[in-house]
Amino acid sequence: MKKWMKKVAILLMAIGMFISSGAGVFSVKNVSAAETDPTLSRVKKSGKLVIGTAAEYAPYEFHATVNGKDKILGFDMDVARTLAKHLGVKLEVQDMSFDSLLGAVKTGKIDMAIAGMTYTPERAKEVNFSTPYYNDKNVVLTLKENKNKWATLDQIRGAKLGAQVSSSQSKLASSLTDKKTVQVKKITDLVMQLSQKKVDAVVLAQTSAKSYLTQSDQFAITKAKLPITTGNAVSTVMNKNSPVFKEKVDQILKDHVIGAPLQKWQDKAFKEAVQKDSFIKKYMPYFIKGTEYSVGLAVIGVFFGIILGVLFALMKMSTIKPLKWLAVAYIEAVRGVPLLIQVFLVYFGTQVIGLDVSSFLAGAIAMFLNSAAYVAEIIRSGIQAVPAGQTEAARSLGFTKNQTMRYMILPQAIKNILPALGNEFVTVIKEGSVVSVIGVGELTFQTSVVQGASFKPFLPLIVTAVIYFILTFGITRLLNLFEKKLHKSDKSFG
Repeated sequence: MKKWMKKVAILLMAIGMFISSGAGVFSVKNVSAAETDPTLSRVKKSGKLVIGTAAEYAPYEFHATVNGKDKILGFDMDVARTLAKHLGVKLEVQDMSFDSLLGAVKTGKIDMAIAGMTYTPERAKEVNFSTPYYNDKNVVLTLKENKNKWATLDQIRGAKLGAQVSSSQSKLASSLTDKKTVQVKKITDLVMQLSQKKVDAVVLAQTSAKSYLTQSDQFAITKAKLPITTGNAVSTVMNKNSPVFKEKVDQILKDHVIGAPLQKWQDKAFKEAVQKDSFIKKYMPYFIKGTEYSVGLAVIGVFFGIILGVLFALMKMSTIKPLKWLAVAYIEAVRGVPLLIQVFLVYFGTQVIGLDVSSFLAGAIAMFLNSAAYVAEIIRSGIQAVPAGQTEAARSLGFTKNQTMRYMILPQAIKNILPALGNEFVTVIKEGSVVSVIGVGELTFQTSVVQGASFKPFLPLIVTAVIYFILTFGITRLLNLFEKKLHKSDKSFG
């Protein structure tokens, strides 16, 4: 009996040791999971929390001039600062288009998106949503004169509705009307269409709609009772593979954001959104900054585009078939793919391969890679336009093939193609507006910023159009004068 009890005791001790060792293993695994959470690890290692937002959505997030400096304000920014503070890191905010945010989260360009974003089943398949920190019901915004015309769901059924693309409101708007819903990228463009009577009404979050009411007396919120959906819950958005990071964020939101703190920040944001200074005084710095970025991008794009373009032009004219095929493939591929797609490929693609490239650098790379394909064709045509007798004369003087190209053909070709290169520079200035989608602060991006901050959707477009005209017309005139001087020098030489 004693022997049997002794065996049982030994067995129980063995089981106990196994369980305790197992618990130790499990605890190690849990610690390991915390340490290997990619988003949390990146945040801790870099010492900063990189937040992506679309600052055209007052009072959530919007641009404003504070003490002469541009700042992104709004209660979402207070949420971001609180998260960074309690994570023990600094805050970095990247402003970009709303429909680029999810891609930036998934590829790791940003650690989190905070942009009044709401839950949808489709989004939840791609990213993680935090605990909702605010419930913002949807409303119908229309012109004050039509307030009673679109006051019920039955009346709205016959309305032409507008909503922001990729938003929860766009899906809701489509279900409310029998007509095709107008979807645009920016809230400011949406409201401009409403003011111009291009749409009958727009579906917006109530908080954002109220901001427009404080800025203009031409709008009104109808009494239509829209269905409450999961799209009313506003959350932060994180990478799918970040469970520990999500847990920490959820706890901070519960302890330091939801409730009285958020209400205080909202009240402050509504006051900050009210404009005091004149339009020109307040927003001209934005246009100046945007112009500098646009010209800078064009200079970089054309300068490096010429260097790369010369290389591809020579490769395409080479007798070495692999080089020729490579050049043809590059030129045709770049010219056949829209610049917008190329910008996204560079911006997100560099992150995928482990390169943390800024939005400006990504935009500049995309611009000169694109420009190189067109410059290559310009240079090739310029080289082929040089009379064949020039090559024969150089070779008869003892020049090698490379020397002939370098000292005889290329100088003449470049002189012939200068007007075309000048036109390419003008084209790149205008095409640079595409990089605004990844948050590069060029002229078109700054126009969107001013639209969102001023609640004036049309006036910023006029200012931007005038600036673009001055730039392109001025550069074209300078190029014409330079071309005339070249012709005069040719005549005097002759």
